[in-house]
Amino acid sequence: MTIEVGDTMPQGAMHTMTAGGPREVGAADLFDGKKVVLFSVPGAFTPTCSAKHLPSFVKHADALRAKGVDTIACMAVNDAFVMGAWGEQQDVGDKVMMLADGNADYSRALGLELDLTGVAFGMRGKRFSLLVDDGVVQRVNVDEDGYGSTSAETMLEQIG
Repeated sequence: MTIEVGDTMPQGAMHTMTAGGPREVGAADLFDGKKVVLFSVPGAFTPTCSAKHLPSFVKHADALRAKGVDTIACMAVNDAFVMGAWGEQQDVGDKVMMLADGNADYSRALGLELDLTGVAFGMRGKRFSLLVDDGVVQRVNVDEDGYGSTSAETMLEQIG
């Protein structure tokens, strides 16, 4: 079942790259007591994700924070090393937390997994964005094609 507005974020963990190597990030640590924008891309270093989706959140990070967002996190079904390298290549700095959902476990827990085995990409996460306040989902945006409804610009409009 796909996550909906009013649902509590599921328990689980992702990973982020640190100077000391990969570090686990539990859902409770990420969401509890914070306003978080979590967005997901089908894969790091892919064309739309690299040219539009991630850059939109880097560009608008300050505006999102001005609206009360504590954390902006990008999740993809890649490993922490790939997500760290992609974050460096995209110069995200501390604007966007890069999260690896290596086995699509968290994507699956959200009901937002994407089976791309038919085109040799394996299991991925759908392109989505969520606004989460203290662990409770406030907004859910899912793009089946393209990326428009999951962009930072859309999230800014929705936050008001």
